[in-house]
Amino acid sequence: MAKSNSKDALYFLPLGGSGEIGMNLNLYQTEGKWLMVDCGISFADTYLPGIDLIMPNTSFIEERRDKLAGLIITHAHEDHVGALAHLWERFRCPVYATPFTMILIRLKLTEAGLLDQVPLIEVPLEGSVEVGPFTVDFLSLTHSIPEPNAVVIKTKLGSVFHTGDWKLDPNPLLGNKTNEAKIRKAGDNGVLALVCDSTNVFNVEPSGSEKKVRQTITELLATKKGKVFCATFSSNVARVDTLAQAARDNGRDVCLVGRSLKRNVAAAREAGYLKDFPNIVDESDAGYLPNDRVLYICTGCQGEARAALMRITQGNNRDVTISGGDTVIFSSKIIPGNETLIGRLHNALIGMGAEVITEKDAFVHVSGHPGQKELAQMYEWTRPEILVPVHGELRHMQRQAEFGRAQGIGKTIVPSNGTLIRLAPGPVEIVERFHVGRLALDGHFLIPDEDDAIVTRRRILYNGALVVSLVVDDAGDVLSPPQVSNLGNPAAGQEPFDEVIRDAALAAIGGLTRKQRMNDTKISEAVRVAARKAAKYYTNKETGPVTSVNVTRI
Repeated sequence: MAKSNSKDALYFLPLGGSGEIGMNLNLYQTEGKWLMVDCGISFADTYLPGIDLIMPNTSFIEERRDKLAGLIITHAHEDHVGALAHLWERFRCPVYATPFTMILIRLKLTEAGLLDQVPLIEVPLEGSVEVGPFTVDFLSLTHSIPEPNAVVIKTKLGSVFHTGDWKLDPNPLLGNKTNEAKIRKAGDNGVLALVCDSTNVFNVEPSGSEKKVRQTITELLATKKGKVFCATFSSNVARVDTLAQAARDNGRDVCLVGRSLKRNVAAAREAGYLKDFPNIVDESDAGYLPNDRVLYICTGCQGEARAALMRITQGNNRDVTISGGDTVIFSSKIIPGNETLIGRLHNALIGMGAEVITEKDAFVHVSGHPGQKELAQMYEWTRPEILVPVHGELRHMQRQAEFGRAQGIGKTIVPSNGTLIRLAPGPVEIVERFHVGRLALDGHFLIPDEDDAIVTRRRILYNGALVVSLVVDDAGDVLSPPQVSNLGNPAAGQEPFDEVIRDAALAAIGGLTRKQRMNDTKISEAVRVAARKAAKYYTNKETGPVTSVNVTRI
């Protein structure tokens, strides 16, 4: 690391989650040791074809893993813990979390075959741990999952209040209320920096309470006669409980559809939550109930191809079907970037005769992130010297920095992934920038998101592919007509596409010298260039297809 990094300073370095919503991974450093906070995933978009999950590239901390004291997980949402099982072997450090989160971590590590390798330290609610030179206090907040925690990270150079995901819900229906007294005490003791969630900074009003959502959905179910399906985030255990209680109040049995949903409900019960949760009807039995006596709670609120709701819509669930007169409630918001997928799903459901209800139609969702009034309250309680907005796109973080200054916070700094920020001593500033990048989960393999495999796949997606196979003799003469495999190129011209490519290939070989024909690489490259050029001319597209040539010499 550059000389700008000193053991006598306190630094903050995000590897994920700054400049984007999701994929949170943050690092703090002091006295020569590093502390990681969260290790999350995000979902890939169409720019990464064939990829489901992306996560931060942790090469920076892998190179310093002997200095990594531990990993704090603030809560169990996938964008904060989902990458742990995929990345832990790269940096191998102790992991700290509260009971509910730890149950889900153990399940993830068991599936990955890592449970016996990872040092796990379960922290009680409102607990405190020593992690190298850091003292970490856990503070209860409210969010959309049990046990969301802020952490106060105490060092010799000052304390950092890292909020994680939060809002101020005056009437949480699951878990503890925000520990205002402890937050105020942290402010009284002095907060050097507030590292704060920016997701809902454009909302002037508070996010609202889950209690109102429960009332709305209960009233809504009372008006429906057919089957009702509710899609939500599987990790939003409070919402799942809301849906289940609303179903019971309307005489409907509850059927959970989706593996992650069932897993999270089981984990919540194991941690002592959902004690009054209704009995669950199995998918194979729910179809025998009258239509007005069942509520299906499903995964897939973001239109995910493999999630429960999409599979039901496509007829790929043998036990559960949607038909005319049914209602589908999307008890969630649309994550930016998923609009097209969700729109297609909505249209498919409407085409099946179902009624679709979203947060735009009724109060069926409340966010788990703070609006401006909640942010102002947190600023008042903590009174930080420095505000560091995170957990947002650049526009969110810039807006929170502006809002914080307007509320009287004297120093603000907007990070991006890879910026090394010195918090103390001296003025807060970016002292170095590191290239961090992202990793993509491609089947069983973690590869850089700019890997040739993904770049080539993207080129094929937009431009098609072309394979030319040649058989030549020892002298380089073609023994049979070239075989052309056309993958995704239009072939509607006056001449057959294959013949155009075949002629181009033969012409290219004919233009080679006898010596060049003795070299398979020379033949392959000449034919590749000619075939791609011919295909580009044939289709009149700006870019030709991804072209490869196989040469067999007999």
